[in-house]
Amino acid sequence: MTPTRLLLASSLVLLTACAQQPRQNVTVENQRDCPMQLKNGQNMILSLPSNPTTGYRWAIQDSAGGVLKSLGPEVYHNPENSDMIGAAGQSTWRFQAFATGTGRLRLTYQQPWEPEVPPVQSFDCPIVVN
Repeated sequence: MTPTRLLLASSLVLLTACAQQPRQNVTVENQRDCPMQLKNGQNMILSLPSNPTTGYRWAIQDSAGGVLKSLGPEVYHNPENSDMIGAAGQSTWRFQAFATGTGRLRLTYQQPWEPEVPPVQSFDCPIVVN
């Protein structure tokens, strides 16, 4: 086999392998993105609209702990083009799929000092890890 053909054949093998690899990071921004199918080792980035200046916070009720592990605490980010005090932003969490199975990632949006008041929003996402 000539060097050119060998290079072409090995390039095709590498391209095929790359095409079959799942994206390392999967972003979820809406309930419509669920249910979520992940591969073991894949990262899931969850971003939800929030505005802590109102007293409302997202609270994790079920972290799908049997299949997902947290990669850190919630990170809140204001929009860069907003000079308004109290403007809404995004709360973001990072998780990694670590075990085959199923779970539910559930969060509620409410004021923590009023747990008896129903949440104003909720996020409920079935997770399947293969």
